[in-house]
Parts: sequence; structure tokens; C-alpha cells
Amino acid sequence: MRKTHRAGSYFYRILNAVFWSSLVFTAGYGWYYTEHQIPEHFSIAEGEEESMVLDLPFYTTILSESEAVVLKGDSGIPQDEIRIRPDQEFSLYAEKEGQFRLGLKLFGAIPFKQISVDVEDTCYAVPCGMPVGIYLKSNGILVVGTGKVTDENGKEAEPAYGILQSGDYIEAINGQPLSDKEALVTNLNHMGESEALLRVRRAGKELELSVDTVKTEDGSRKLGAWVRDDTQGIGTMTYLEEDGSFGALGHGISDSDTGRVVEIENGVLYETEILGIEKGSAGNPGVMAGVIYYGPGSRLGSVDQNTDCGIFGTVDEKFRQKILEQPVEVGHRQDVKKGKAWIRSYVSGSACDYEIEIQRVDYSPARENKSLVFQVTDERLLRLTGGIVQGMSGSPILQNGKLVGAVTHVFVNDPTKGYGIFMENMCAH
Repeated sequence: MRKTHRAGSYFYRILNAVFWSSLVFTAGYGWYYTEHQIPEHFSIAEGEEESMVLDLPFYTTILSESEAVVLKGDSGIPQDEIRIRPDQEFSLYAEKEGQFRLGLKLFGAIPFKQISVDVEDTCYAVPCGMPVGIYLKSNGILVVGTGKVTDENGKEAEPAYGILQSGDYIEAINGQPLSDKEALVTNLNHMGESEALLRVRRAGKELELSVDTVKTEDGSRKLGAWVRDDTQGIGTMTYLEEDGSFGALGHGISDSDTGRVVEIENGVLYETEILGIEKGSAGNPGVMAGVIYYGPGSRLGSVDQNTDCGIFGTVDEKFRQKILEQPVEVGHRQDVKKGKAWIRSYVSGSACDYEIEIQRVDYSPARENKSLVFQVTDERLLRLTGGIVQGMSGSPILQNGKLVGAVTHVFVNDPTKGYGIFMENMCAH
């Protein structure tokens, strides 16, 4: 009897462990699904019925919380509430612009998510794919790090250590606004005393910091900080709108040392020439090597925003004349499907569309510029570049005649694969 009791107790403990493990797994799986596979929001065009499929794991009831948005399921009859099966297509229609909400109920009873629906005009843009030279001027003097300096007596000191931080922006010294790092050096060397009062911007907050500068053997004064005030590189123009505004890159330009998106005062686009392409291989991403032609005669436009979703600004007439492609409809995130698509690039010297396969669509807002995973399948591009190379960030992604995204990153261990951003995210910058 005692053995039977012990065996039964052991059996129930196992059942209990299995039950709670299953519950935790189900909760985790449910969270992952709602976070990554079901969008937080999507957009639809005003006055147009739009069909879509939500990747739902179970039977779900969808409710419209506004009379302005109606739903259609299997019956085809407009309703404010429909019940759909996993992977079942349904449609929405909105008669006016605005922002509305849909509610989702699991098995028609358990509320588990709300989706924001933006109703807006249909947008059009020209998918470009052309490489451009980019110059950005930082908004303030960026502190890369601190270091040691040798004073006039031969002793080492690190005056800015623990005071300035990597990622700080120095805006003024002793009340004098600074336009560039040369102005910082000039002001330091004209100081009559060692203490420098700095106005610094850190994570959006203004700080007043005091640094006891060091006088060196040559008579100059040093802060003991590594700084820079600009950055430049080559990237790809993604799209051009009718009014001349543009979006490029699909991700922000970050400082190479701090890893943070550079806060900019302004920027300029210049003509560039691609001189060669180093093909990518596993563990060694390739790169487009080229030269940027600086100067007024090579200017193509201005940059006024550097964000996580790309750089944005306005092109000059000179750039407009280079673009021969026609505008296409900008697709919404729900328009992006797994399967065949194309990226447009000038890596061959002229505009060409190369075939890719979209393998994953991720709606998580935490993966804003890595929402798409794709693989290059076009043999022409594979022969030319080995896949995605540095400099191709911003190459537009087209699917079913719509501009749906842009290339953002390459897989380091597999250059045939890359990430992309929804075009909807870029256009909403």
C-alpha cells in the first residue's frame, strides 16, 4: 500500500509539472504570436475595400469599434463583428480618413489584442535604388570617448574622465556656442584659466559641466576627450516623392565608435561613383567601394533627419533629372507576403530589379528595421556581389507592383540573406 501511495504521489507530481510547463509554454507562445505575428497597427486606403489575412493560431472574433470601418468574412455581408478561422481571408472597408481600432477575441470570448487602423489616402513614390554620397553635420560636437594627455611637466592626466561620457554633445564652452571641433580647439587655447565650463546635451537633457583642462608642453590646452563633428559614407536612395522629399537607407547613420544614431544639424547628398564591389562571404560582408564628389557642382540634395528608419530630406533638381522610373503605389505592411519579390539596385551601373524570396514577416515594433527577412535568389546579383553588400542599404523592395520595403542589413554569416523595413515605417518617419 505504501509503495502504491508513493507511486501515485510521484505520478501526480509529474502531471502537475507537465500542466504548469504546458501553461507557461502556451502563455509564452501566445505572447510571441501576438507580439510578432499580429500587427499593432496597419493602414488602409480610404474608400477602398482591402483584403488581408492575419496569421492567427486559433478561431478569432474581430470587432470594429467604429461604424466608419466595416468587416466582411465568408458571407460577404458588411458587419461590425466577424468570426474567422486561422489563415482565413477577410476584408475591411473605411469610408473616411481617421484612426480607428479593431478588437480581437480568442474563441470569441477572450479579449487578447487591439489593432489600430489608420485610414489614409493612397500614397505613391518612385522606387530609386541609386547610390548617393552622404555627408552629415552633427548637432553639437560628439564626444567619442575620453583619454589621457601629458601636461607641460610630463605628467599624464585624464581631465574629462568621469565627467564627459561617450555620446555627449558639447554645445558651448564658457558661454560661447560651438559650430565645429575647430571652434572648440580655438576657444580652449584662448582660455586664461584652466577651468572650462561646458554646456553638454546628454540623452536630450542640457547639462552644465566643469572640466579642469590640462596645459601641454606646446602651450595648448586639452580636454582629454576624443570628439568629431561630422560623418560621411555611401548609401542607397530608397524613394522619391512628387514634392521632392526623399527617404534613404532604411536605418539611421550611427557613429562608428559610440554605435548610436548621430544627432544631426543638417546634411548634404552628393554625387558618388562606385569604383568596385568586394563580394561578400560567410563572416565577411562585402562592400561597395566608391568615391564621393564634394562641392557645390556635385550637390544632389539636403538631409534634415537622421532616424532609426533612415535619413530624410529634399533633393535638388539635379537629382530629379537623373530619375527616369515612374511612381508606384506604396504598399502597407499587410500587403507584404512571403514569397517572390524584387530589390532595385544600381550595383551593375544602371537600374535593375533583382529577384529575392521574402522568408519571414515580423510585425513586432521592437524590430522596426528588421521586419522582413529575405534571401537573394537572382543569379545575376549573386555573381556580381555575392548577395547583399554594404552600401546597398536602402535598396527598395517591390512586390506585386507596390513599393513595400527597403533593404536595411545583411546577415553577417550569410550574405545571400538580409533584413528589410516596411515602407510604411519609412514613410511614417
